[in-house]
Amino acid sequence: MTNVLPLRERKKLRTRQALIDSALELFSERGFGGVTLDELCESVEVSKRTFFRYFTSKEDVAMAPTQDLWLAFLDDLETREPGDRGDLPVLEMLRDALLGALGSMAAEEGWTRRVVLSRQLADRTPSMDAHGLHFCHRTSRAALDILHRRLDFADATPADLRPRLAVDMLVAAFHCALEAWVPEPGMPVRGELATHVRDACAALPGSLTLTAGLRRTAD
Repeated sequence: MTNVLPLRERKKLRTRQALIDSALELFSERGFGGVTLDELCESVEVSKRTFFRYFTSKEDVAMAPTQDLWLAFLDDLETREPGDRGDLPVLEMLRDALLGALGSMAAEEGWTRRVVLSRQLADRTPSMDAHGLHFCHRTSRAALDILHRRLDFADATPADLRPRLAVDMLVAAFHCALEAWVPEPGMPVRGELATHVRDACAALPGSLTLTAGLRRTAD
């Protein structure tokens, strides 16, 4: 039987989504600094007190689409098993958790457009990038805590850097995938983001052994 949220919870989700949609549309039309928090709240007919029940700042609401994805990633990572024999490489487990989170976004109508608008805003809004870096750090730490709590790493020591670097590589691969996906002509297809994530993760091993010589220029 399908689980249905109570009416109160459904109303809260609708209010939160309305704030995200209105914020992204207003910021895109008038610029991030051209919209006050009072104007945003008025557009959805809620008080600032209500706004702060859901978000900490204008940056927080503007970056909600990708932040929601990473929160879903943490939820997936909490229950994902490390392969049938327990020998799935940790980076692959992290990748699969991120792909699982992307799949969960499929139920959210309009998510693709929200991500595109959010990324376009971030490209021209330094405070959003700073907020994103802070969120990324918190999320990476939370993912690392989950790994250490749930997994028994092979040949690990307390100072082992490999789990941390695996998380960092996944984040880097996702950013590469996002940069390749957002500029696609028209509105990008959600499923193609998963393809870009797979391609970026597949390129990681080769990046560690990539060699190069000094480029010679013609005299």
